[in-house]
Order: sequence, then C-alpha cells, then structure tokens
Amino acid sequence: MTVRAASTVLVGRQRELAALRDALGRARAGEPTTVLVGGEAGVGKTRLLEEFGRVATDTGSRVLVGQCLELGEAGLPFAPFAAALREVLRRDGAEVFAGYEAEFARLLPELARVPAGAGTAAVMPLSDAPRGYLFDLVADLFQRLADARPLVLVIEDLHWADRSTRDLIGFLVRAARPGRLLLVCTYRTDELQRGHPLRPFLAELDRARGVERLELARLDRDGTGAILADLLGAEPAARAVDDIHDRTQGNPFFIEELAAAGDPIGCAALPDTLRDLLLARVDRLPDPAQRVLRIAAAGGTRFAHQLLAQAAGLPEPELEDALRAAVAAQLVVADPDGDYEFRHALVREAVHDELLPGEHARLHARFAAAIEAQPHLVAAGRAPAEIAHHWYAAHDHPRALVSARAAACAAADRYAYAEQSRLLERVLELWELVPDAADRLGMDHLAVLEETLAAAITAGDYARALTLARAALAEVDGAVEPLRKAHLLHRRARMMAMLGKSDGLADLREAYRLAALVPDGPDRLKLLADVAAQLARIDPVDGVRTAVEVLAAAEAAGVDATLLPTQLTVLCGRDDSPDLGLAELRRTEAAARAAGNVPALVSALVHLSDVLFELGRYEESAQAAADGVSEARRVGISRSTGAYLLSNRAEALIALGRWTEAEEVCAEAARIDPPGVTGLHWLQLRAGLRLARQDPAADETVARALSFLTRPYLHPHQRLPVQELRLEAALAADDRVETRRAAEATLADDAVATCPRYGWPLLGVLARAARRLDDAGLTARVAALAATVPVRFAVERAYAAEVRATVAPTVDPLGDWRTAVGAWREGGQPYPLGRALLSLAEAAALAGERDEVAEAVQEAAAIAGALGAVPLAEQAATLARRVGLRGAARGRPGADLLTDREREVLRLVAEGHSNSRIAERLFISPKTASVHVSRIIAKLDVTNRVEAAALAHRLNLLADPAPR
Repeated sequence: MTVRAASTVLVGRQRELAALRDALGRARAGEPTTVLVGGEAGVGKTRLLEEFGRVATDTGSRVLVGQCLELGEAGLPFAPFAAALREVLRRDGAEVFAGYEAEFARLLPELARVPAGAGTAAVMPLSDAPRGYLFDLVADLFQRLADARPLVLVIEDLHWADRSTRDLIGFLVRAARPGRLLLVCTYRTDELQRGHPLRPFLAELDRARGVERLELARLDRDGTGAILADLLGAEPAARAVDDIHDRTQGNPFFIEELAAAGDPIGCAALPDTLRDLLLARVDRLPDPAQRVLRIAAAGGTRFAHQLLAQAAGLPEPELEDALRAAVAAQLVVADPDGDYEFRHALVREAVHDELLPGEHARLHARFAAAIEAQPHLVAAGRAPAEIAHHWYAAHDHPRALVSARAAACAAADRYAYAEQSRLLERVLELWELVPDAADRLGMDHLAVLEETLAAAITAGDYARALTLARAALAEVDGAVEPLRKAHLLHRRARMMAMLGKSDGLADLREAYRLAALVPDGPDRLKLLADVAAQLARIDPVDGVRTAVEVLAAAEAAGVDATLLPTQLTVLCGRDDSPDLGLAELRRTEAAARAAGNVPALVSALVHLSDVLFELGRYEESAQAAADGVSEARRVGISRSTGAYLLSNRAEALIALGRWTEAEEVCAEAARIDPPGVTGLHWLQLRAGLRLARQDPAADETVARALSFLTRPYLHPHQRLPVQELRLEAALAADDRVETRRAAEATLADDAVATCPRYGWPLLGVLARAARRLDDAGLTARVAALAATVPVRFAVERAYAAEVRATVAPTVDPLGDWRTAVGAWREGGQPYPLGRALLSLAEAAALAGERDEVAEAVQEAAAIAGALGAVPLAEQAATLARRVGLRGAARGRPGADLLTDREREVLRLVAEGHSNSRIAERLFISPKTASVHVSRIIAKLDVTNRVEAAALAHRLNLLADPAPR
C-alpha cells in the first residue's frame, strides 16, 4: 500500500481557521491584530498556518514567514525577522528599504554589499543606528507593505526565540501596532517549562489590546481516522485507527510518522516510544544516508549544502546520493536557495539525540571549524553565534570560551544586549574549565564579571546584575584597587535601589570613602558624580555637599561639567532658586547640545521636563520630554533614561487634559517594559488614568502599581504617588475600611510634609477621604498636616485651597470653594478643576445661589466629557438630578426634581419623623407616605432616608420655592 508522507487535508481545525480569518478581517479594517497559536510539538500548528496562508493569499493578502532558530537564548538575534525581510528583499529589491539599507544591514548583512555592477569590492559601512531606531524602521517597513495590501507576518517556533526577537515582537504588538498587519506567532506549549523566558513574555502580550490566543488540542479518534484515510487513500480498519490513536493520542505529526513507517494494521509491531517512532523511517534509509542525516542533525534544523559537505568530508556524489534518499523519504526537504531543512524539528532532535558522545563532540567541532574557516557557509551575520554554539556543543572549552566572547561582542554590535549578557554568562561558566582563560581573552575574571554586569544592567536584568555585582565585590581588593571597588559598590547600591531592596546608602558612603583615596582624575570625578546623584535621592544634604565638591574638582581640572550627571546642576542650585534651577538646567542642555553629548542631553531633558512640570509649565514639560525620547532612542537608552522621559511626558499630558495622548505614551512605556522601580511611574500614571476613566482594566493595573508598596524600599517620590493611587482606588470602590487604612498609612509617612510636589496631591485625596468617612478626628489631623507643608507654586496653592475648603472651611464655605476653583483655573489642570467645580456647586446650592449651581455643574460635566472621566461625569449628572437641573435650564435647585408634596415629605423626613407620623401631619395614609419617601430616595439617588435628609440640608432642598 502506498502511503503519503503528509496529509493533504486539514482535519479538526475549522474553529481555529475561522478565528484566523476573523483576525485577518480585523487587520484588513485597520485594527492591529496578533494571534498566538500554541500547541504541543506536532499538533499541527504549521499545517494550520499553511492552510491559512493560502486563504490569506487568495484573498489578496501578502504572507511573510520567519522561523526562530534552535540556538537558545544565546543564539542569532532577530533570526525570524531576517528570514521574512530576506523574502521581501528577494521579491521587492533593495528599493523597498527606502534608503535605510545601512540600518537594515543589522538584520540583513547582505544589504551592506555593493550591488552587482558597482565596479568595486568595497562594502557599505554598517549603520550605528540603535536598537529602538531599528525597531521603528522595521515597523515603518511593515506599515508600507501593509499599506499596499494587507500583510500577514508569521513567526514560527517562538519558544526558540531569542530575547531580541521577543523584544521586537513586543514592540510591534504594544507600541508600533502597524495597521493592516496580522501577526501570527506559533510556539510549543510542551516546551514552556517553569522558568522558560517565553512564559512571562506571553503573559505580558495577553494584556495588550488586539492579542488573541489559539490553543490547538490533539485530535479525537474521528480526526485520527480522517488523517489516516487521507494518507492511505482508503478507509482504515477500526482496529488500526484505535491502535494508532491510542499510541499517538491524536498528535497529527505522530499519526503521519506512524502511518508512513509501515502498514497501520501492523503498527503494533513498531516501538511505542516517541524516539523509536520518529527514528523508524530514518532506520529504513541506506546506511550512508543515515550517516549523512546524523551529520546534518548536528548542523541544525536548516543547513546549507556546502556547509554539510565540509562537515561530512564525503565525495560530492556520495553526499548527493545520501541527501537524495533523505529527500525521497520526506525526512529532509530542499528549498529554492539550495539549502536543506528537516521536515520536522522533532526528527532532527531524535536523530541528534542518537549521536554517541564522541560522535556528538566530533561533528559539532567539524561544523565550528568549517564556519570559522568559511563564514559565508552560513547566512550573513550568523557565523559568531553558530561558531559559539558548535564549540560549546563540542565540549571544546577553550574554543567555546573565546567564541562565546566574540559572539557576545557581535551581539552587542547588533544591540542584542540580552544575548550579549547570556553569552558572557557562558564565558563565566567556562572560565574554571579553561586554565589559561585569562591569557586567551586578554582579561581577568573580574573584568569578565564587570563586563557581564554592565551587559546585564543594559539589558535590564537588574536581579542578575545585583548577583554579579556581589560576585565581583567578593573578588576585588579594595586596598589595591579602591576605585574599582568603589565603582562596583555604586552599581550594587543602584541595583538595590532599582529593585526596591534598600536605599544602598551604606554602599554609596563606602564608595565615596574609597574614592577619596584616589588622586583626582576623570574616572574618579565620574564616579563621585554618580555617587552624588544617587546619594541626593537618599540624603539631600550629603548629596549637595558631594555635588559641590565634584563640580569644584571638575572646574579645577578643566573637565566639562556636561560629562557629569546633570542632576549636579539641580542639586547645587535648586533649594535657593525660585525656578528650581531651571536657568542652570537650560545652560546645561545647551552645553550638551553644543558638545554633541547625547547621554548628557537626555539626562538634562529628564530633569528639565521634571522641573517644568513642578513649575506648572506643562506644555513645555511635555515638549522637553518628547525631545528627550527622540534623543534617547537615538543612542539606545530608551529602556533606562528614556523610560523616565516617557512617564514625564505622560504626566504633563495628563495635567493638560490630553488623556488619550497620555494613554498612548503609557502604552509605549509598557512596550519598553522598564525594569525594577523604573517601571513604576508610568504604571502608576496609567492606573490613575484608567481609574478616572472607569476602564475595565483599571483594577488589574491598580493592583500591579500598588504591589510596589510591598517592596522593602521605595523612594518617597515613588511611594507618595502610589499611596495617592491607593486612596483614590479605595474611594472609587467605596471601601471605607481600606480608605481608613490608606489614610492612616499616609498620615504616618513623614515624607508628606517634606515633599510638597507629591505631598499636596496626596493631601488633596486625603482630605476627600476624611470627608467621605465623616471622621472629625481624621479631618483635624489632615488639616494639621496640611498646615506644615510648604506652598510654592500655583498648583500647590490650588491644592492648599481645596484642602482648606474640604477639611478646614471658614464661615463662608461658598467663598472657600470659589477660592479653590479660582486657584485651579490658575493651576491649569482640568480634572481637579472639574472636581472642585462640583464641590462649588454643592456649596452654592446650600447658599441658595441658583444660577451658580447650574454653571458649575455644566462646566464640570463638560470637562468630564472632554476627558472621558466617566465617574466625574456620573457625579455631575447625579448632582444635576438632585438639584433638579434639566439640561441648560436654570432655576431653583431641586425645583424640577421634587414636587411640592415631596418637598413637604422630605422636610418631615429631615426632622426625623417616621412614615406614620408624616401621614398624620399631612393627613395622608402611611402607605402613601411610604410611596413618597421611596420616590424621594430614588430621585435623590441615595440609599436611605438618612442620606436623603443629609443631602437635603447640604443642597438646601428644603427652602421654600422661588416664585416663577
């Protein structure tokens, strides 16, 4: 019986195919869409996408496919994107890259070559474009392709993806979001053991908008039978279906393999383990073909003919005969480029696992040597990673050591910092196994630790960086190399603070002490500048003193101050400067621009945007932060310093009332995923936005932000805004117990009185909490605390006026709230203005100022509508109903809401009468009185008669109606 090697029908995947079609429809409509297709190895993910690819192509879409390589986290960065772009290059030519060939050469090194006919052997120099810029270019290219026709980008085997590939996928999903692009990624669910880097990545993608997961389950018995019927060309026997289904458990690949290995009726004689199943067809090959297949398995799932020839060392005719047999058996397939690929990665794994230990080492060594001798035998740019992988697999520790370091350097050149860090970790692993490691690398073990530490920090792996810093400190001799130890102490202190473990003060002071033992010089000045910047966050007095010392030493040495942390200028001029050192910061910014020192410029813009916000100059703050974001992307520091710029810009946009723009900036920050507490500011801002907009994701975002409060250390500038968020969330949930807990925690925080920028917003919500709880003692404590906090700028005056009106009103509450509203108009923030207007409306209602009530409510409602602040809009609508406002109509508060009889009933309710007593007084039945009371409660939107009475007094609903 003739058996096909693979089924030609798609069985049991109608639901998944329909989901992919729907996703493509959304993408066609311009909605960025991502589908994550998961399933165990062999379950049919590739087969499903092949069918979907045909559907997409037939309906006018373009399909690009990229495969992740099985080289692990230390493998070739961006491999699937390189494959997809190589297809774009083949079909569209280099012109599609729109003049950015040098930048794209980071992904496609062949773009750096001069086109044929150029008449020279020279090559185009590679661009030094940083990774963030490269990501933008890739996104822009996909957008251009998608503008021409809908684009489907398939990334297969995401479980093998390197960190850089995951980062680029995350950028496309969470930040760039090109329109008319459908991104489909497959991964093996059975590969995701605990600790696998893909698990948290998938969890993060799940929270992004437009991301959908599809899980492919195994086929049922009928599905197994349908595949067998297609493979055999006839209906299989029931016993054969049962036997094969039991053994394969409905895995389509295993079904195909088992059917192709022999007659399914006799399959019971075949081994029932996976390896035997996969190797059954391999064992049927001629011995020469089996030998070549084993050699090819060491080279990877995909291999070039020339590379295999070098590694095999066989005459060309013998090699071709062996490959022909493997291709005929459908174990290996050839592609148009002349390369080969195992039809399924599991076959290669099984064959590779069968290699004897000596054979395993020998074959990998052959591949490593062949690639070293002729790097062109692998795809452009793959050589360093391939060489490192093969020497490591060959257990040739000296060569593995050297090649891992070389691959790490190559990864750094491609801005693949996570891969650089992992490869350097391999260097550390191999160090003890190579006696002359220091001579081979030209550096000592401590230098490798320091290099790995720097890479880990750049990659954002702060936890690992802390471990490396501790290890390096255990090796360094402070008596011999005090400056070297001081640098490590500063890095450890910074990592401790960034992870929220401690303030690192002891390490910083020890670093300062060690630096004092070293003569003045650029390295010492840079270290002391870093120490001063970090120290100022913990001990401002000591920080300023150190900063002054550093600037004096820099001036004496003729060192350009722009090369030092910009915060020094703020430290030295902020306290006694009415503009918070703004003029000095402007000079520092100009000097950095003139010197072309982009890192110093980015740092200046961080502090500049921060100071401008504190001064209430929100438009300028937002613009400075936007300028800094662009500069940070240019030098590849978007995930560190650039994260502060993003959150600073979002903060300014929120203050301006441009909430939608702020949410977009927060989304960009989420894509960057800043590490440690660096990621708190944008998260806290987004949580506050979502809470104020009653977003369905608000609870989850708030919980994530509040989780930072459990860390052992959090700087007051980070802690106070989170405490503010905690109180806002408790008030929004009307959780009186949590509101009281949060209020008590806030009152116990000494930083409230010493940090007016963050203390006043916290006092504002604390005052509202005290009013909600109706607690006289708490109210008095809030008023007393507010009296100790400095008031410097317009926004602080606005908060101070609001707090006074809330917890310490004068005999003229209406005048108090008029003052607060006026202060908020000067402060320039629409949202707190809207809140103050509602309080003003209540005070005006109590005072009988009828027109003022309507004007305040209408303005507050307009603000809420413009912001999308649903709770504020609901509060305005509720107040409007309670005071009887109808649209733009003006009149006595409550006049259009309650009838004259209901107003009489409400007056008696407010006096404390029961329904029976009300009935006696008004000469009505108790039942009628009860009906009136129920209607009043419903109209006033309260829960009981006590609240109705309190509201009647607060809004002056009991006064006699004005003449009409």
